Amino acid sequence: MSLKVLVVDDQGIVRAGFAAVIDAEEDMTVVGEAADGVAAVRLAAELAPDVIVMDVRMPELDGIAATRIITGRENAPRVLVLTTFDLDAYVFDALRAGASGFLLKDVHASELLHGIRVVATGESVLAPSATRRLIGHYASRAATGTPAGSGPRELDTLTGSQRNVLSLLASGLNNTEIAGELGITVGTVKSHVNALLRKLGLRDRVQATILAYDLGLARPNPPGTHL
Repeated sequence: MSLKVLVVDDQGIVRAGFAAVIDAEEDMTVVGEAADGVAAVRLAAELAPDVIVMDVRMPELDGIAATRIITGRENAPRVLVLTTFDLDAYVFDALRAGASGFLLKDVHASELLHGIRVVATGESVLAPSATRRLIGHYASRAATGTPAGSGPRELDTLTGSQRNVLSLLASGLNNTEIAGELGITVGTVKSHVNALLRKLGLRDRVQATILAYDLGLARPNPPGTHL
């Protein structure tokens, strides 16, 4: 079945360009376009897309606020944020709002298409610069001794294995690498990931990574680490 994609951008020519690239793929269909966050929120409910390609800076309602509303709904679509501006605030705000990915608009078409496919599966994708900024932010905070949060009570419901998996996925390891570290099967890793996301009320690995760093369950890796 084709992935249903909603394209949101206030610039018509950019929106049309993204839509043309996406629609040309056999496994994707653009089901709608929106020029602002208000329309994006409405069309997300009406069209039930699988993935939303979301701009950040828009009139009426920006992409961050729209993402927060959309991902707060039941059976929400995945949101891949695209922006021209590689700024810390946008990266953190987009991910905390519930976005499953963050890419810059100057990415190659193949990277955009790959990003859509990745987030559609429930995984996450971040531009390399965003990954470096995310890691750098937590490395800086750790160096200054900024205390981590106490965390949700649901954290106490995690088993020891699930906590270990949470720490490893936050450090940038994929399921195969986590399996190798813990001496378990990839299938078992997937089960642990699904269970911890459900228990903590998280949508995907990006949100799990942010929570793990916030709680001090993971330490920053050197630049170049992939989430």
